[in-house]
Amino acid sequence: MNGFRLAIVCGLAIASGAACGQAPAGAPAGATGICKDGTYSTAAAKSGACSGHKGVQTWYASTPSAPAMPAPTPAASVPSKPAPTPAASVPAMPATAPAKGPAAMAAAKTAAPGGAPNLVWLNTTSNVYHCYGDTYYGKTKAGAYMTEADAKAKGAHGERGKVCSK
Repeated sequence: MNGFRLAIVCGLAIASGAACGQAPAGAPAGATGICKDGTYSTAAAKSGACSGHKGVQTWYASTPSAPAMPAPTPAASVPSKPAPTPAASVPAMPATAPAKGPAAMAAAKTAAPGGAPNLVWLNTTSNVYHCYGDTYYGKTKAGAYMTEADAKAKGAHGERGKVCSK
């Protein structure tokens, strides 16, 4: 019943503009409320004051009233539109997913200097030659430019049996 009377008195005090309740004598200086777990809060606002402490048990501070707004001047009578906040920078997605695998890696590499339309690139590791303009032309780790006839003389064959000369 005591809490009920305190609430009524507090309600009347708030309605009349008086402060409602004071921190108990044992409360730390600046305490604005007590949390349900027994700890004191010094938060300026009741909302969120005792988060993580099971909520607010008793709030001592009165809710601060908003400061009076000065009368707008004629030039400031139309509020300016606040600048939009920039959206979080999200990298644009490529139109197609980046290719993966050895062919994509070879396409990204720069061809070895010396290539020409009349020469093939012989991958000396695999003994496969690549025609001018192919993905692996001049781009494998080990290789050399030569004529298609020279590559065939060394026992090499075109990629997937392909013939470069017409």
